[in-house]
Amino acid sequence: MTWLIPLPVVVPLVSAGLALALGRRSKAQGVISVAAITIMLVTSAALVVLAETEGPQVMSVGGWDAPIGIALVADRLSALMLLVSAIVILCVLLYSLAEGLQEGHEGAPVAIYHPTYLVLAAGVANAFLSGDLFNIYVGFEILLAASFVLLTLGGTGERIRAGSIYVVVSLLSSVLFLIAIALIYAATGTLNLAHLSVRLGEIDPDIAFVLQAMLLIAFLIKAAVFPMSAWLPDSYPTAPAPVTAVFAGLLTKVGVYAIIRTQTLLFDDPRMDRLLMIAALVTMVIGIIGAVAQDDLKRLLSFTLVSHIGYMVFGMSLANQAGLSAAIFYVIHHITVQTALFLVAGLIEHRSGTTSLERLGGLAKFAPALAIVFFVPAMNLAGIPPMSGFLGKMGLIEAGAAVGSGLAYATVAAALLTSLLTLYAIVKAWNKAFWQSAPADLPRNHVPRSMFGPTAVLASLGLIIAVAAGPLYNYTDHAAADLTARSPYITAVLGGAGDLTAEEGG
Repeated sequence: MTWLIPLPVVVPLVSAGLALALGRRSKAQGVISVAAITIMLVTSAALVVLAETEGPQVMSVGGWDAPIGIALVADRLSALMLLVSAIVILCVLLYSLAEGLQEGHEGAPVAIYHPTYLVLAAGVANAFLSGDLFNIYVGFEILLAASFVLLTLGGTGERIRAGSIYVVVSLLSSVLFLIAIALIYAATGTLNLAHLSVRLGEIDPDIAFVLQAMLLIAFLIKAAVFPMSAWLPDSYPTAPAPVTAVFAGLLTKVGVYAIIRTQTLLFDDPRMDRLLMIAALVTMVIGIIGAVAQDDLKRLLSFTLVSHIGYMVFGMSLANQAGLSAAIFYVIHHITVQTALFLVAGLIEHRSGTTSLERLGGLAKFAPALAIVFFVPAMNLAGIPPMSGFLGKMGLIEAGAAVGSGLAYATVAAALLTSLLTLYAIVKAWNKAFWQSAPADLPRNHVPRSMFGPTAVLASLGLIIAVAAGPLYNYTDHAAADLTARSPYITAVLGGAGDLTAEEGG
């Protein structure tokens, strides 16, 4: 069944070519896009089952075995990330199809949108499945190229400015990533992740620490961890609603995934864990303070996105199975909830023509279904029991308290404070947009069911995660055990070559 592994990358890429060839036939492009992402979704689900029942699935591209060839690896972590990403990508695609058809956007934006969106999906899948450091870099660059086009759809001055900021910051992290790759290859002679986990332990620890720091800084920029997060609230809110939603849900999580993969598989220096915990604490607090100060719903959500990345980094910084398990659970929860909230913001903008909290009002009376589909993921984000946000935070707090250091307790306190301030920010937004009367009359445009449906599905998925929290936590426990043990991944990729030394390997 290893032939399944490349499909989430290959199918969207081939479909992007077909969609591009169809030009402005937007309906045909939509059919191809939905079919491609559905195949990606089904394949991802199969890979989750295979990874859970048979262990990591490995395919050597071109028949060249690792460490010489490029390996694609679907272990428990990458398969789960791929599955949730496919669900989100499909829901956002259906939303964007409805939005484009409803507003008569069958022209230039849609013609560009579908091929680019499929390339973005392929880039996400490639980053998750890659067993090679340079191939991860390739995945990031595919994401960068596609995301710049999507951010600047329509070509307005505001979007070009926001897209330029995003590109400059992304290029900076890419250059740093590329330099780190070159230095790692010079020091170890390999870029295969499983092989690197062997080779990096054989070089000078101080050199390994520098390489670890360079990789980590590059990934922290992509994950929008403070102080490298200032670009995000200025870049995301200007894009079309479905673009903002998929970016908020997925792109920062690709950076989080890269941190988890490299920190657990390649490095074991505890000095970096302490720095990560400090970064997590500051990211949570600074991000949520920024959210409280906002009077626009999209910017408020952008700051909460930054803030809640801190929870995931906190789990990683604990460097134990419980912390990693809770971090993975929180990543899955946050992808669905944050994407749903940005889609709701798009529905609000579609209905009322604005997302300014100073201009909105009375939506609970005039659009009760919209109020419900905002309220559910918003309370989930704030961590109200027994929703998945609460369960994820409890896992992180318990893992942090078990470590018992002063810094861990301080970060736990910051996590609790951030949760309270998130609730405050969300309630403030709810009161202004849904409960209080609008200061002036606003448009009451009809929200199509075809836009509302995918949003409701994602909002409901957050509840389903809470209902299925037990089995999901069991899965993330197994994934975290594999990550901390390292051996399942290394053995699956290298097989009998797992004990290669610097002298033996190429």
